[in-house]
Amino acid sequence: MSYIRTEIHSGDGRDGVGEIILDRPRALNALDQTMIDDMHAILEQWGDDDTIETVLVTSASDRAFCAGGDIRAIREHVLAGETAEVTKYFSSEYRLNQLIAEYPKPYISLIDGPAMGGGLGISVHGEVRIVTEKATIAMPETAIGFIPDVGSTYFLPRLPQGVGMWLGLTGSRIGGMDAVAIGLATHFVPSAELGTVADGIRKGAPLREVLADHRDPVSTDMELKKIAQYFDDDNAVAIVGGLRGAVGDEWAAQMLEQLASASPTSLAVTANLIGEGSVSSLAECLDRELGAAERITAHHDFAEGVRAVLVDKDRNPSFSPATVDEVDLQVAARIAGLR
Repeated sequence: MSYIRTEIHSGDGRDGVGEIILDRPRALNALDQTMIDDMHAILEQWGDDDTIETVLVTSASDRAFCAGGDIRAIREHVLAGETAEVTKYFSSEYRLNQLIAEYPKPYISLIDGPAMGGGLGISVHGEVRIVTEKATIAMPETAIGFIPDVGSTYFLPRLPQGVGMWLGLTGSRIGGMDAVAIGLATHFVPSAELGTVADGIRKGAPLREVLADHRDPVSTDMELKKIAQYFDDDNAVAIVGGLRGAVGDEWAAQMLEQLASASPTSLAVTANLIGEGSVSSLAECLDRELGAAERITAHHDFAEGVRAVLVDKDRNPSFSPATVDEVDLQVAARIAGLR
């Protein structure tokens, strides 16, 4: 059974639109190995097919676009000592991300629900990312003892000042309008109108016509000034220290609470990776992320974090070390591939 369905639309005498439909609803379209392999094969085929002009990526379920990678399966491989399977998964996922970033044809994602982790890897690298008010965007990996990956260490540091570090460290969730405001998405379309937009794309209508009514500036209530003030750094210890020093700032206190639920080691490694990613190419970031993913999944916090959040769901992980101040920064740099 494949969790990837495809349809080819050819309307109005124009070249065709190839649609990739994510169809693993019970897992919120979390990408397993077969989905990654199938999607890569389809994109390679369509890239060389002169009858396919545009690629459209959608979800068969209204519950999610894609909730991320199949992290529970990765944990099982780790516990079984199957390191080759871990490497295979991440290397093939990152190869897919690179293919999307370099795709020779318009690549459009319709995000009408959660898009997290790997869900951003198969959308953000594409040319057009359309979101609705139902979209929830996040990179929540530090909460499970992992790192923001799928090329996020390239695109996060290229967001407005401090925003990428804030998203990567805290795992904060933002909405569709927020995503457009900071550049993670390109267009906002109300969910009720998304079907009309999708049908226009499927018929091969020019994008400028399909999206003509959806080009107005969006508003956001994100705390961009405070994010820039507290998260414009590539040192997790310094960021936490700055937040602790903000006595009486309720927002800073909330951020400290979010950071306290994350793996301290993941925070330190993530800060290193995002900092280094600001001066690296996407290919360099993906290569660095692969090494970091291999090393951090072997760390105690990964299996424990996935257990607490996704397996037992008690939300009470026992991370070691327990605070960011106790993290050996040389160990964090080594996991990030900087030493």
